[in-house]
Amino acid sequence: MPQITRDTLMPLEAYAKARPEFRAKVMAHKKDRVLHLGGNITLIFEDELTIRYQVQEMLRAERIFEEEGINDELEAYNPLIPDGSNWKATMMIEYPDENERRAWLAKLIGVEDRVWMQVVGCDRVYAIADEDLERENAEKTSSVHFMRFELTPAMVKALRGGAGLAAGVDHPNYSVTVERVGDATRASLMADLA
Repeated sequence: MPQITRDTLMPLEAYAKARPEFRAKVMAHKKDRVLHLGGNITLIFEDELTIRYQVQEMLRAERIFEEEGINDELEAYNPLIPDGSNWKATMMIEYPDENERRAWLAKLIGVEDRVWMQVVGCDRVYAIADEDLERENAEKTSSVHFMRFELTPAMVKALRGGAGLAAGVDHPNYSVTVERVGDATRASLMADLA
């Protein structure tokens, strides 16, 4: 699958001009890549376009234009692009009230390892979370995690054959099942598979 390279990025000045249109394109694309797991956990499935947007936004926000800084961003973000046999997602744990969020982050230690996807007729695939660095400690988990769902060739074949897709979380303090991932999201995720 494609990786973002320095020469495929827009320079800051060009990005400033293209940003409104590019941002609108990415936001429309992301609509089909969001999966709500209950009321407080959301998966945002990443791909080359969403990560390209992230990199361009980081370069813009930090005013990074030197090669070393650009390469640092690419090294940080390129691993979040699916490689053809998996889905990669950013998981957000969302509680609007700060005190409630703090309490739930303490209750949800380990939740990132209990998120799953399932091709109907196949075993569940549990997330491989936070491969870049640990995002929880003995007192709480983070409100943001990065995860990978690795699929077998049989799962990909079943999906191509029309099998449904389910998802969920089976943590003792947060349990939810989405019996059927919507068609638009399923189709968008299919594009990530080689």
